[in-house]
Amino acid sequence: MTEKSKTHRIGDARSLQLLIDAIVDYAIFMIDLDGIVRSWNSGAVRLKGYSAEEIIGKSFSEFYTPEDRAIGLPQRALQIARETGRFASEGWRVRRDGSRFWALVVLDAVRDEDGDLIGFAKVTRDITERQQAHEDLLQSERRYRQLIEAVVDYAIFQLDSQGYITTWNPGAQRIKGYAPDEIIGKHFSQFYTPDDLELGIPKHALAEAAEKGRFEAEGWRVRKDGTKFWASVVIDRIKDDAGNLVGFAKVTRDITERRVAQEQLKEVQDQLVASQKLEAVGQLSGGIAHDFNNLLMIVTGNLETAERQARQLGGNANLQRALAHAKRGAQRAVALTSRLLAFSRRQPLDPKPLNLNNFLNALQEFLQRTLGERIEVQTVGSAGLWLIEIDTNHLESAIVNLAINARDAMPDGGKLTVEAVNISADEWYCRLNPEIVPGQYVVLSVTDTGAGMSEDTLNHAFEPFFTTKEAGQGTGLGLSQVYGFVKQSGGHVKIYSEVGQGTTIKMYFPRYHGASAPLSDEPEEPFPEGDKLEAVLVVEDDADLRTYVADVLRDLNYQVIAASSAQSALTILMQDEPSIDLMLTDVVMPGINGRELGKRATQIRPGLKVLYMTGYSSNAVVHQGRLDEGVDLVEKPVSQAKLALRVRQLLDRR
Repeated sequence: MTEKSKTHRIGDARSLQLLIDAIVDYAIFMIDLDGIVRSWNSGAVRLKGYSAEEIIGKSFSEFYTPEDRAIGLPQRALQIARETGRFASEGWRVRRDGSRFWALVVLDAVRDEDGDLIGFAKVTRDITERQQAHEDLLQSERRYRQLIEAVVDYAIFQLDSQGYITTWNPGAQRIKGYAPDEIIGKHFSQFYTPDDLELGIPKHALAEAAEKGRFEAEGWRVRKDGTKFWASVVIDRIKDDAGNLVGFAKVTRDITERRVAQEQLKEVQDQLVASQKLEAVGQLSGGIAHDFNNLLMIVTGNLETAERQARQLGGNANLQRALAHAKRGAQRAVALTSRLLAFSRRQPLDPKPLNLNNFLNALQEFLQRTLGERIEVQTVGSAGLWLIEIDTNHLESAIVNLAINARDAMPDGGKLTVEAVNISADEWYCRLNPEIVPGQYVVLSVTDTGAGMSEDTLNHAFEPFFTTKEAGQGTGLGLSQVYGFVKQSGGHVKIYSEVGQGTTIKMYFPRYHGASAPLSDEPEEPFPEGDKLEAVLVVEDDADLRTYVADVLRDLNYQVIAASSAQSALTILMQDEPSIDLMLTDVVMPGINGRELGKRATQIRPGLKVLYMTGYSSNAVVHQGRLDEGVDLVEKPVSQAKLALRVRQLLDRR
């Protein structure tokens, strides 16, 4: 080699060394075949913390962790580089001060001009920050995976861009019933119902999510075992960094319980609306019935008078027949008005403790005669049946109404069952039926095997004048009368019916905790007339009715003083004369009502007997359908015979 060539090579080596020393982000150094460090650049000083004097001549294994030295990693690195010409890896390395860093290491074999291996070039870079970022990303992914795996109330899984399932969490397995190996790779459309598949709902859901970024809906979904559940579904679009669609994230929640609760709430709200509607109709019908009672009392009373006088005169059979027909028509109007009052819960009730077992035993024969031989009647009591407090006459009327409806629903014959059982209504039942409170009830059920009712008929069954019968076959007040009576008695009534399956009407009456009422065997004996020495004060604001009642009492040999108002009656009572034995007063009057008048009258004249008249129980003498203690009452319209009897009974009472 010429001197010039030597000089040139020395210059190149010098330039290379200057270049290597200028690199401070990489540790670049030479090691011999045994791994002894032979050169050291400034980057190695900065990265590893050793000066050239401290490290040259020592083994490169100084930079490895004790764990790596224990498994012979430095020697393996040299061996691979010797055999293949190169070794590359990442791992922890140790600085002079003992601190560690994550290193990217490349070990290249160095050969001379003849190809003989003379050592190794080692390049090391500190990539701790990059590794930390990678670890942070892995840790974040692990936490996310743990979170997804921990969620069991939501089905959370991924779909590819075509809708095929790529991941599956435990919540999805719990809700849908599939294990991961059973469902991953399958299309998500298999969770949909046949109807939704026919409508293309899955395809539409993916299309909307792809276009708008999100799809959200509720609907029926199908589990592995074929059962259905009501699901809340969200599908979100997933894009890569370039904005390309790569798949979808799907979240499903089983909200069947919430849907059932909403349906139950709606049912309760519908019941309340229906109840409020019936209450409003009841207020209207009650007011109409009150006015009709006054008119009907005048009509029926004068017809009775005319009929009695026609019989006394004799002769004209046509007149007597016409009066009889008119009286029957008026009596039908009285019955109709009574039913309106029953529906509106304005009829005065006289409830007494009752054992339904005894009541049903006596009722069966009567119902059988009423319904005829084509209907089989069965009454069923229960052992240990609780007492209820009820107006027996009105209860019997309600059951007869239901029995007649049942007979009409069984034109070809059938079976009617009247049954009484004890039940305890818990809070859950009362949430579904908000008109009753938790407690103990006796349920009286009337069941037929007839044609049943449609849903529309059920929705209107309790409304007054609603009927499915032909014109002239019924008033449409039967069930409304039952409804009003049961409600007024503090109970609850429900209808269960299906077309072709018959009907059951259940009446719930609160349990009565007192003792049963003693039976009275004393017959009532009428004493229809007075002795012309007894005086009756008649107080009625309706002039026609006042005149009629006064005439009836005069015909019965009573002295009658009439007053058009409570104020006029009080003025009469405060005078020393005339002597008055009984005051017959209407209850509903302008100004001072009849009950207040009665209280003041007995203060003015102690011992004065008071008989009240009413056609409407929503007043001062009747509360919740019950008469106040010590009150004597006749209901309008009252017949002449009944009026005579009540006046006589009260006057003769000691």
